[in-house]
Amino acid sequence: MKMKIHYAWIIVLVIFLNLLAIQGIRLSFGAFIEPWEEDFMLDRGTISLISTISFIVYGISQPFIGTIVDKFGPRLILSLSTILVAFSFFLLAFVNHFWQLLIIYGLFVSIGVGGASNVAATVVITNWFNKKRGVALAIVETGFGAGQMLLVPGSLALIQWIGWRGTVVVLGIFLILIVFPIVLFLIKNNPYDKGLKPIGGYSKEDVTNIKKDKNIIFFNWDVYRNKQFWFLIIPFAICGFTTTGLMDTHLIPIAQLCGFSTSITGAAVSILAAFNIIGILISGVVADRWSSRNFLVVLYIIRALSLVILLNSSNPYLFILFAIVFGLVDFATVAPTQLLATQFFKHYSVGFIIGWLFLSHQIGSAIGSYVPGLMYNYHANYNFSFYLSIFILLIAAILTFFLPEHNVRKEGKHSV
Repeated sequence: MKMKIHYAWIIVLVIFLNLLAIQGIRLSFGAFIEPWEEDFMLDRGTISLISTISFIVYGISQPFIGTIVDKFGPRLILSLSTILVAFSFFLLAFVNHFWQLLIIYGLFVSIGVGGASNVAATVVITNWFNKKRGVALAIVETGFGAGQMLLVPGSLALIQWIGWRGTVVVLGIFLILIVFPIVLFLIKNNPYDKGLKPIGGYSKEDVTNIKKDKNIIFFNWDVYRNKQFWFLIIPFAICGFTTTGLMDTHLIPIAQLCGFSTSITGAAVSILAAFNIIGILISGVVADRWSSRNFLVVLYIIRALSLVILLNSSNPYLFILFAIVFGLVDFATVAPTQLLATQFFKHYSVGFIIGWLFLSHQIGSAIGSYVPGLMYNYHANYNFSFYLSIFILLIAAILTFFLPEHNVRKEGKHSV
């Protein structure tokens, strides 16, 4: 018997590749910090400002990206975003002044990265999956971890080999010649574009909900008065502070500050990324079967404990242990958070809700990127940032605990 693979899984694979490339390049920012400091004669706080502005632009773009995705479809947005990042990286090779770097990376790269992000990916997955949605969301989210595992060490190696200017050209070529054609020709916005049904079929509410989504008022004050909205938004902002803000921006400089070699640093980043993938996949399975609320509480507490390990990581073995533990809970929060958002706000536009969710994440990321760099200028270490992160992660766990419980099994019969 021939086993047919539903096209929804092809969609998952293409989105995974797109996130691997675009978000992996974004997560490589830390590899460029020291070369930019030397080339432009800047301090750590000023370089961190580029990352901060990038996160702010990325974050602000998310609700608007969600609106555009809902109107024009994710395929167009993902394709154009990939092109924008590719050409922006070509331009980076020719910059000679800090302000040029700030504009190209902080504005154009960030808008492109914001378009090829979780917002468009979540809309596609929601369209194609009425069952196994948590698993599908987790698989595409592993694109972040895979990109981190491959492109961050790869960028470090390329920078040592051909310099940072040659590296950005290579990354741009990779996007334009490989990633863009795959996204453009294989992504389909909806199952009916291929004459198919989503995995799990259509529920009775699907047609009604699709019509409502097309006519929804995006600035609906009912959302902002909802406790679930804020109790998802605030912890997710803290998530951004401690992951893409603090760790993805400063982990390599932290390792260099501890005196670890390039090989140890690259190995730690790769191990973190590998366990990141494992954690994401586990989170998707768990989110489909267990309380996403309780799962998030556990994840935030474990992340706080991992930073305690980092505070005491004076030798490479503890640093590797930190990479393993932090990796397991790094992006693992995304799938259960997205799943809760689609469950609590299933009658609203998915792009709108996920857009605001990732706006909060990027605001947290912006603060988490800039404050540690600023504190490093004053204290020549990252200890203050570690203690602050541990404290706010405990706050995130408490706020998440006060979210109302959601009946996973009952809801799963209809829309998950």
